[in-house]
Amino acid sequence: MAMGRRTALALLAGLPLLATGTARAQSALGPGVGPDPHRPPSRYTMTAFRADSDTTLAVYESTDGTAFTPVSEHAYTPPTGLVRDPSVLLHTDGHYYLTYTIAGDATAIGLARSRDRITWTFLGNVPMLVPGRLEGAWAPEWYADADGRVGIIVSLTWGHGFTPHLLLPLDAALTAWAPPVPLLGLGPAGPGSLGHIDTTLVRLDGRLFAFVKNEDTKLIELAVADRPIGPYTVVARGDWAGWGGPREGQSVVGLPEGGHRIYFDAYTEGRYLFSDSFDGFRTWSPPTDLPGLSGVVRHGTVLTEFGSPV
Repeated sequence: MAMGRRTALALLAGLPLLATGTARAQSALGPGVGPDPHRPPSRYTMTAFRADSDTTLAVYESTDGTAFTPVSEHAYTPPTGLVRDPSVLLHTDGHYYLTYTIAGDATAIGLARSRDRITWTFLGNVPMLVPGRLEGAWAPEWYADADGRVGIIVSLTWGHGFTPHLLLPLDAALTAWAPPVPLLGLGPAGPGSLGHIDTTLVRLDGRLFAFVKNEDTKLIELAVADRPIGPYTVVARGDWAGWGGPREGQSVVGLPEGGHRIYFDAYTEGRYLFSDSFDGFRTWSPPTDLPGLSGVVRHGTVLTEFGSPV
């Protein structure tokens, strides 16, 4: 099914078309989704690719978001290509859905599905329906709005820097997708700029906060907007949170105490770190190595799950 850019923009604007057949995720997706995002989760699930193999998905779980134990350290290898930058979603059908980077010069992203987080089925590669000669589709990340409607944020490049885009499903089975729409304000800053990648969106107090890696500085910045496609305003630049750099692959979850935790990859140091904030993202604790996983995994996503684990 083909869809034009105008129809895709209508979807994003929240017109009635959005409610007809658009996929929805369980409210377990993370901060800002559901009636009480800070109630204690029953489980944290991390999906990441192994530091020693970018074709191997590793899955871990935790009850406190700090001490992770293996579910399967060799859970999934795609039929072809890579499984870099994996992001996991718990869908309303009770399955976990994975999206990931399949190659550095790919024009599509990968999808897989699992019931138990151990056995995964390859669903196919989703092509990016964009004009021009696309040269890369990187770091796809699941996103859910306040009502649980889902999409994927993916950074695209035509060879002149990265721009995050929002990709929306056209059906609940996640088999058809609209053309990706750019997130305004998060593209390259000018000629020669490498733009932004590794974008994850967090809803707080009715606004959307984008944690983005600035590819020029290799630091994680913070931007804010009123709707998923923006326009975004970068409100924190440089080493504003004291995380140092280079850093990438950030994933943010709500904490039972009322704050947030960010996980990220200190990829040039071979370390995986986390940091906490309890004041609406203004200040953060010193970055700390994630025990047992620092140096073992790369660029993952942490999913908070509520209620009885599947």
